[in-house]
Amino acid sequence: MRYEGTVYRPPSEAESLLIQATIGCPHNNCTFCGMYRNTKFRIRSVADIKEDLLMARDYHGDKVRTIFFPDGNTILMKTDQLIDILYYAREMFPDLKRMTVYGSAKFLKLKKLNEFRLLREAGLTRIHSGMESGDDEVLRSINKGFTASEMIEEGLKVREAGIELSEYILIGIGGRERTQEHALESARVLNAFTPDFVRLRTYVPWKGTPLYEDHQQGRFLLLSPYEALRETRLLIANLEGPFELLSDHVSNFAPINGNLPNDKLEMIETIDRLLAVPENNFRQVDSRYL
Repeated sequence: MRYEGTVYRPPSEAESLLIQATIGCPHNNCTFCGMYRNTKFRIRSVADIKEDLLMARDYHGDKVRTIFFPDGNTILMKTDQLIDILYYAREMFPDLKRMTVYGSAKFLKLKKLNEFRLLREAGLTRIHSGMESGDDEVLRSINKGFTASEMIEEGLKVREAGIELSEYILIGIGGRERTQEHALESARVLNAFTPDFVRLRTYVPWKGTPLYEDHQQGRFLLLSPYEALRETRLLIANLEGPFELLSDHVSNFAPINGNLPNDKLEMIETIDRLLAVPENNFRQVDSRYL
């Protein structure tokens, strides 16, 4: 397999075969993200991707169970090309259980419902989507490229097509100024289309990004550990589900995992116990490996 640049994947894809289908991110303007900032976006040829799949089969054998196709927003690929790759992957690995890509609402809206259904038939199992926030003001300030209503519309479309949707929420991305609006609006939007998974990340400034500079200059006020926990609590208190909520990242202060609405009380009790721990006992690490 051939890789170009740093390859990022969700923690839940840690055991997956990684086959680059695109290089970089076609949006690449989120103020908080430095993953592809210095990479020019391009789509790899179907022939090159198939060659990598064949190389992977020769190296691993045909028992690969899961594949993730980086880089950012691979869903942008032409539908017929992505379908071709998915079917070829299934030919190489007959025991495949899951194939996944990144896709934000900005690029999900470029495909029609029938295209998503065809992708599902071809074997696309799950889309990882960085919603980050359901608050339009926050979405505008971090330059996500879509609105909350667009996220709902696209989420419902993907769900109707039968493809799993894993949504990512950035705790603290609204700063202190919008912490309440960020939590409440994110809950409202998630409740509107009920993705299969909601995954929490806590915002950590990434050097070299616009939001890092805003933080350094005092224009963006980072949440303290207690404030991040309170924002998480407010979000969970207003989530209805049904979906699985996971805190599967080292940036988070609270180990919150379970199913909503059944485990909501237990989740809130866990946060309340953490709020009794001295705040200086909390330590946050770099969140760049999203």
